[in-house]
Amino acid sequence: MTYADLQTGVVIVYPFLWAREQQRGETEGRKPRPTAVGVRLRRNDGDTILLFPITSRAPDRDRFAAEIPETEKRRAGLDIGMRLWIILDEYNTDNVGHSFYLEPTPPLGRFSKAFFLPLMKQFIARAGETRGVSRRG
Repeated sequence: MTYADLQTGVVIVYPFLWAREQQRGETEGRKPRPTAVGVRLRRNDGDTILLFPITSRAPDRDRFAAEIPETEKRRAGLDIGMRLWIILDEYNTDNVGHSFYLEPTPPLGRFSKAFFLPLMKQFIARAGETRGVSRRG
């Protein structure tokens, strides 16, 4: 993977840090998990990306999440035999090129624009209802 590969819809392995873990004082994600790159923001001090976790645990009904269809699991390089969800009311931010957590490994795959872009529009519309954890150094 090059840092140029970190674009909207790409799925990578990343040690996602949940907000509840951060609130308990944890600073490291407990395990590497499939994570979708949501948005890449260009900044003078380096690009920032928003990362959304993918989980096999069914989210509570009050969570903003989407189940990933089989076709999209294939495109993203995910296990098609498992039910998987992308969680959209929680995200991590990280610095491209200056991160302790972004590894130079190839992405697992990529979600289609038809699946992922409507989710990003919903995320933007619900921005006040989301929780972010900054992993920026």
